[in-house]
Amino acid sequence: MIEQLKNLNIGEVLENVDLKKYNTYRISGNAACIVFPNNLFNLIELLEFLKNNNIKYKVIGKGSNLIFNDGYDGVLIKLDKFDKFIIQGNEITIGAGCSLIKVSNQLARLGYTGFEFATGIPGSVGGAIFMNAGAYKSDMGYIVKSVTVLTPDLKVKELTNYDLDFHYRTSFIQKNPGYICLEATIILKKGNSEEILQLIDDRKKRRLESQPLEYPSAGSVFRNPEGDFAGRLIEESGLKGKQIGGAMVSNKHANFVINYGGATGKEIKELITLIKDTVKDKYNIDLKCEQEFVE
Repeated sequence: MIEQLKNLNIGEVLENVDLKKYNTYRISGNAACIVFPNNLFNLIELLEFLKNNNIKYKVIGKGSNLIFNDGYDGVLIKLDKFDKFIIQGNEITIGAGCSLIKVSNQLARLGYTGFEFATGIPGSVGGAIFMNAGAYKSDMGYIVKSVTVLTPDLKVKELTNYDLDFHYRTSFIQKNPGYICLEATIILKKGNSEEILQLIDDRKKRRLESQPLEYPSAGSVFRNPEGDFAGRLIEESGLKGKQIGGAMVSNKHANFVINYGGATGKEIKELITLIKDTVKDKYNIDLKCEQEFVE
């Protein structure tokens, strides 16, 4: 299969890859193959090949919300080459493979406001659309005008903000497997770059004080239930510092599970399940996990 993929000449093909550098938990595990399509035409060609041969595949971004159980025995697709970045007045079109942190910081330096919330989110633009990533009472749904997607039947289509049905940490794309984000057009306002950068710097300092950024993690594990905070519920359940193998509930922020040292995907999953069950037993609240377990 891998030789056939290489012969398609659709982009870089890596085989037997350690997944450690492709997920922010830094979980090791073997991926049979990772493909980096050169362009849209090559992506469609790749997907046609995979579908025709009934080969398991998954499109991933920066791996900032993924928990690999024990590697991946199919084809992982990364859209790093989808890196369009075009500014036309207050409308900015950004490729799905672009780093959310990089583009949001770049736009801040150019004096654009409205995207500051994303400067600490270590995902791709495509992943941010999928999850409706957000922080500081804002999210992608507030700034996205439209998204170009590849549909399950491999047609290119534009979805408006309304079509995308953005809600708290979810979107149409997340609810409809098979749709792939190719690029997004966002609308921002012009502001004072010095003030914008000062706000970003202040928030960064607060994150360093309140979040365990010195350890590998995937950010907040659970969505906040309405009217409450997942971190408070977990802390009040006595789970701060709880460990299973190398996975640990952070002592700094209870809604973070960290890779304290050599954690496996299985250990992280077990700890997340324990947290969910404990909070359910104590408060009768079903915490919803933001992170995805990849089998």
